[in-house]
This record gives sequence, C-alpha cells and structure tokens, in this order.
Amino acid sequence: MASPGGEKPYRLYRGGRVKGRVPTGSPPGRPPRKPPAGRDGKGRYRGPGPAPRARAARRIRWGREIGIALVLVVLFFIVWGVLGYLVFRGGVSEANKRLPKSAATALTPDNGSLLSNSTSILLLGTDHSPAASRSGDRHSDSITLLRTDPGHHRLYYLSIPRDLRVEIPGYGPSKINAAYQLGGPRLAIKTVASYTDIPVNHAIIVNFAQFKELIDTLGGITVFIPRPILSRFDCPFRSLVRCSRFRGWRFAKGNQHLNGRRALLYSRVRENLLDPSESDITRGARNQQVLQAVMSKLASGSTFIRMPLIGGNLMAPLATDLSAKQFVEVGWNKFRAGSTIHCRLGGISTGSDIEPSEDNAKVILMVLGKSAVQPPAPSGDTYPPGCIYGNPPPR
Repeated sequence: MASPGGEKPYRLYRGGRVKGRVPTGSPPGRPPRKPPAGRDGKGRYRGPGPAPRARAARRIRWGREIGIALVLVVLFFIVWGVLGYLVFRGGVSEANKRLPKSAATALTPDNGSLLSNSTSILLLGTDHSPAASRSGDRHSDSITLLRTDPGHHRLYYLSIPRDLRVEIPGYGPSKINAAYQLGGPRLAIKTVASYTDIPVNHAIIVNFAQFKELIDTLGGITVFIPRPILSRFDCPFRSLVRCSRFRGWRFAKGNQHLNGRRALLYSRVRENLLDPSESDITRGARNQQVLQAVMSKLASGSTFIRMPLIGGNLMAPLATDLSAKQFVEVGWNKFRAGSTIHCRLGGISTGSDIEPSEDNAKVILMVLGKSAVQPPAPSGDTYPPGCIYGNPPPR
C-alpha cells in the first residue's frame, strides 16, 4: 500500500513501518544518518556549527630518549668494567702464586693506599728460556726500581747496571745480578734495598721468554729510538749457512711501533755495529724504555676496553705480590703523573764489572725527592750517574 506522499513504505526489523525515503547508501531498515553539526553529508565543513579540533600530532620526547640512551651506555660500561676487572683479578691471582713466598719476607709493607702514599717497586727482568736453563744462567738481565710520588705527581725510574759490583748480603762483593742466581727474588730484593737504602715494597719479575706474547696481546708498543741500530745476530751452530746471509737486526731512528718479537730484540741489543761506544748501560736504558712503554699501554683506554677479552693473559709473563687493586692504583698514578724522571747508577768499568761511583749516593737522593734532579755530568766515571726528565739518560 502506497503512502500519501507516493513513497513506498519500508518494513522495519521489528515489524514497524517508517515513512520517507531512505538516503542512498543507508542499509534498508535503518533510519537515515544525520551529518555532524557543521558538516554536510560528505563530511565537509559547511558551518554554522563549530569546527572540530584537529588531532594533535604525537611528539617525541627527545630529552627522555637521550636520557635513557645515556643510562644504558653508562650501565654497559659499568658492567663491562666490572667484568674486565674480574678477569684481570684472576690473572693477577695466578701471578701472585708464581712469586716465591720467601720473597714476601724481604718486602717492606706499604704505609697505606698507593693513591696517596709513595711506594717502590722492584722490576726484575729474567730470561728463563730453555737455553738459559740448560746453561744454569739465572741472573737478572734487567734491574729497575720504580718509585711513585703521588703527592708531587711524579714517577722515578732508577736503572741499576747488572754488572755493578755491590755487597750481596751473606755472600760478599759481587755483581748485583748474581744475587738472583744465588738466592732468588728474596736475595735480589734484599741486595737492592741494602745498597740503595730504599725500602722495596713490591716486586715484579718479568720473564722475557714470554714477554713478547704480552706485547702482542697489547697490540704492540711505541718507543723512541735516538739513533739507528744494527745489532749482531747470534746464530745457532746448525744454521750457520742460513745466518751467514743475515747481517743483523736493524732499528731506524725515531718513534717506532714494535711488535713483541722486535721489542724483545730491541731490549736485548748488546752491541750496536753502527755505534761501538754503546754498552750494557745503554742496554739498560732500552730495557727501561720497553718496560715503561708496556706500563703505559697497560694503563691506556684501549686496554681497558679490551680487558674482559685479554685480562687473563696480561699477567702470564709476570710474578708479583701486587694485588689487582694495587695494580689499578699504580696505573692511576702513572696516568696522572705530571713528570717522569729517569735515573741511573754508574761507575768505572774494570772490564768484567763496574765499580760504583761516589755520585751514586746523590742519585739516590734525587730518586727520594730530597735533591734536585741533575743530569749525568762528565767525570772520571766510565758511566756517570744522574737523572733527567722525560727520556732514559744517554750514555
């Protein structure tokens, strides 16, 4: 039945009827939708109703994001540092076991933290290679006394010639390097402390047979070579034919980056064919250079970053009484040291050994900070003693 307006009625879902035409697009049985206020049927704004608010764009809180990133970076470095310290502490623990217990009885205890109190560390370089063991040669090839002075931000390196003739307690006068062979680290510590009158608080024994592995683990070291070197090549008897074609090891003048093998060869040079005047004193200066370069690399940021990966191998060639905490304190003293002073003892060469100079006492006062630093002065000594800033003393 048609409606009076001529429109066809539609039945609702519940049976009701509605008049009027349903707008196009609306499903049958539903009432027509009314456009929002101020908009037409296509959603366009036509007034007079109020225009709706535009949706606010999502803002990135850069301060918050950067803060979270910084916290994560700090946490990473803390975890990485703790892990590296634990690995390093394990290596130090093994190095502590390698030092004979008798050596600890010859050491003088510290007065407190190494960060605020001066300490002296005896560095002994030995070569326990199979060839040296067969010949019974257990002398200390390198003898260096390191003294820290945190109050004045200074480091003192005292190089002691291995052929220096001193009084060995219980054995009489002899070369100072013989103390290690006669009584091991304990007697070597007592001999150095007795002659210099400087209490030895700690000892580090470096096995040069494994030293090159440590330098390679650190990525090599950089040393300054003051003059060109051509060293004689010690050739085994079985390789005479091959070695006859090899003239020797060469080291150019200037800053040189050395791997473990070349650093060890450089520290062992006994004779420079380009400068016959060089002697065992200059060899001791080269040992000082290598040891200081290794200590600087140990205290560097690159070593800290790789500590969880290499910390256990750093102590492999060492035997020491220093704890991991004390190593960190020595490294910090090295890092913040404003000046480094290199000193050496000297004397008159008799051909087989060196008679101590009377000026050695003055050098010891310089190392203790009780006297002004004075360079080696020309005198009647074959090897005049003295101290200089920055680089090991020249011959």
